[in-house]
Amino acid sequence: MCSDMSARGNLMEYTIIIHPAEEGGFWTEVPALPGCCSQGETVEEAIQMAKDAIEGFLAYLRERGQEIPEEKDILIRVSVAA
Repeated sequence: MCSDMSARGNLMEYTIIIHPAEEGGFWTEVPALPGCCSQGETVEEAIQMAKDAIEGFLAYLRERGQEIPEEKDILIRVSVAA
């Protein structure tokens, strides 16, 4: 899917949030795509699995003729005194 998308010039960017899993490893969520989540044993694996999940999620939406959501959120991490 990824090569097909890039060949058409339809690359999209989505924010993923990576959470440590209680049982070990990590799980991810994609705020712009509610219900799109994944997991991995390492951060790197979790990121790759999230990419695969996003591609599958977008393919599912396309197959059903649904609109592809765009990332609209702006995420900024700030530091504060604790």
